[in-house]
Amino acid sequence: MVAQVIGTAAVGASGIPSGMAARALGPAQRQELSVEVLAKTEPLTRLAAEHGVSRKFLYAQGHKAQAALAEAFAVADDDQAVLYYLPITKSWIRQFVLGLALEGHASFRDIVQLGCDLLDYGLSVGTIFNILQAAAEQARVINQTQDLAGIGVGAHDEIYQADHPVLVGVDVKSTYCYLLEEAERCDETTWGVHLLDLERQGLRPDYTVADGGAALRAGQAAAWPQVPCHGDVFHAERELGKVAYYLANRAAGCISARQKLEHKMERSKRRGRGNQFSKMLALVRKAELEAVALAEDVRLLADWLREDILSLAGPDLSTRRELFDFVVQELARREDFCPYRIGPVRRTLAGQREDLLAFAGVLEEEFAALSEQFDVPAFLVQQLCQLQARRTNSPAYWRQQGPLLAKLGAKFLPLQQAVRAVMTDTARASSIVENLNSRLRNYFFLRRDLGNGYLDLLRFFLNHHRFQRSRRAERVNKSPTELLTGRNHPHWLELLGFQPFHRQ
Repeated sequence: MVAQVIGTAAVGASGIPSGMAARALGPAQRQELSVEVLAKTEPLTRLAAEHGVSRKFLYAQGHKAQAALAEAFAVADDDQAVLYYLPITKSWIRQFVLGLALEGHASFRDIVQLGCDLLDYGLSVGTIFNILQAAAEQARVINQTQDLAGIGVGAHDEIYQADHPVLVGVDVKSTYCYLLEEAERCDETTWGVHLLDLERQGLRPDYTVADGGAALRAGQAAAWPQVPCHGDVFHAERELGKVAYYLANRAAGCISARQKLEHKMERSKRRGRGNQFSKMLALVRKAELEAVALAEDVRLLADWLREDILSLAGPDLSTRRELFDFVVQELARREDFCPYRIGPVRRTLAGQREDLLAFAGVLEEEFAALSEQFDVPAFLVQQLCQLQARRTNSPAYWRQQGPLLAKLGAKFLPLQQAVRAVMTDTARASSIVENLNSRLRNYFFLRRDLGNGYLDLLRFFLNHHRFQRSRRAERVNKSPTELLTGRNHPHWLELLGFQPFHRQ
């Protein structure tokens, strides 16, 4: 009986032994069997008898299918998956060092630590210095061979690092930095010498914009006597705005003092001593009225100076001069109420009137050219300029636009676009160089001593590094050099002789 059972298990329904039947099954048949095993639609013993295989074989196929399904639906550990392989060469290490120093704003010690932590590669401070110095020599050559004839308006300033001045010059339109030099002192001779050196590279702007620095202006007057230096309206607006803010706080303090004194007087009245604070309260109320009136007047003058006199969209030059003088006279009338605050600002404004309003003269010249080009009266072009000060969604804009549209007809739209272009290209402030100074601070604080070699490398990087974003669409994905020349250039690492890594 036992032998009969064993014989039945070993021989399938087809009469073929189960071992031979299993070996005869192909991959597709095995896959079908494994699916039937996992589906459990019929008993395993019957399935084994139908196909002439053993139950052990069916269990093995079911385990294989289960393992394949588990692998297919398992959550992959992407953090440990190899994305690509990077060949680490000495050339790549040099690029790594330059990228960390210039793009990552890393100090020498940070680069050493990152090399050990991420690459398991030892770098010394001296090696890093040598890499930067070698790149600086190549950068200096590129900087000195750049043609600067395309620069129309320059912005100048100086920034101090460890008591040493760093002279800065930037093209207002393209943001190209053509001057970044450390000097022993900031005087007329130093500025004049550097400007004459730049003239040999073709730099001869129509005019420059700078703050009231005496050495800067004297050096330019000596080197470029025919190039005017316009005033920076930002500093003038800021200084008068600071005075207005101070006076507003002082007025608020007077109001608070009057309220406290009135509260004390109310309590004294309840005790029958109401006259105790009468005289003092009268003096405080008088001081409050004077402080509030002074704060309101100076705030009004500051707003007038910023929004009408020194704004691009404003009256003609002669009218701006009259309004400017009026503001200075009104400040002089109120100077006795706060001489240590109003006095310095008033004297500064009085001495810089022509420099601060020089941009209005540039606008008038450009508007006169537009008047001839479009064959329209000059006063209509000026009115079109003033229209740009209005918000397009305000009723005042459309009320002012109607008469101009009726007079200009089909010329209105192209002339308006031309006026806007002129206003956009006219520089009133050296804000572009102030922006560069703020970016330079992120590099300067890492170093005790700068050195002109490092500044040459930094200037090269800033001029050839492409903007990732900008308020001006024409600057996005463009470098200052590309904006200046109108031509594309390779990656800044390629310009220094390296071959940046690219995945295959």
